[in-house]
Amino acid sequence: MPDYAHPQVLVSTDWLDKNRENTRDFRIVESDEDLLLYETGHIPEAVKIDWVNDLNHPVVRDYIDGEDFAELCGRHGIGPDTTVIFYGDKNNWWACYAFWIFKLNGHKNCLILNGGRKKWVDEGRAMTKVAPVYPSRTYSPPGPNPAIRAYRDEVLKHAKAGGPLVDVRSPEEFTGQRTHMPEYPQEGVLRGGHIPGAVNCPWSRAVAPDGTFKTREELEKIYLEELGLKSEKDTIAYCRIGERSSHTWFVLTYLLGFRHVKNYDGSWTEWGNSVGLPIEKGGG
Repeated sequence: MPDYAHPQVLVSTDWLDKNRENTRDFRIVESDEDLLLYETGHIPEAVKIDWVNDLNHPVVRDYIDGEDFAELCGRHGIGPDTTVIFYGDKNNWWACYAFWIFKLNGHKNCLILNGGRKKWVDEGRAMTKVAPVYPSRTYSPPGPNPAIRAYRDEVLKHAKAGGPLVDVRSPEEFTGQRTHMPEYPQEGVLRGGHIPGAVNCPWSRAVAPDGTFKTREELEKIYLEELGLKSEKDTIAYCRIGERSSHTWFVLTYLLGFRHVKNYDGSWTEWGNSVGLPIEKGGG
């Protein structure tokens, strides 16, 4: 994977299969949309991090704070210097979400298994239903990294200034034809449409049929040539709740080397339900 801007953030299924027992140096984490999928079988050395119950605050619509993040990491034997390798279902959609939240909390060493759970399973590699247990560790929170997260007022200012915005939802959501996805009724909104000035590029366009990321050349044709994005421009990605856009954030930041990309995790469930915020319809 040498053609990407930062190829070191990806590992192949072959490499991981040969090195997966080296749990002193890294921790494998499975993070899925399907919260029960891990229990049906997973990479033998992998621990489960649940995006709902582990990464999100139980009361406030926000992520866990530094203290809870430290407890989560320590419970799985993850120290401040541990390299964490993420993988999951939906072509690493949720693995990138967990990766982004770890980076938001300042964890340094984060990698993605290229191809995710799909490629691992398709290749017939080892799986187990037994969850590993690792000795707990003390984790001192390194401090948050707010530079990769965008908030509503910042997004409004960015949009008014004509800054690049990438809406990674489906064309039907972007145009306003659909205010919610049937499979996610809890994420519906009062108004359909998109943030003024945004361009639409569904997150899944970055993925090849085998679940791996497309080549850099293919990605550049999509994001640079087709959408007209500039790697030197401050860019904001969004979707419904910030999970799909974390995948695009990863692609733009690490595979294409964009200088500064932020994920707007409030996304359309906040924007489409907020009083006084402008929207646009159509344009898909």
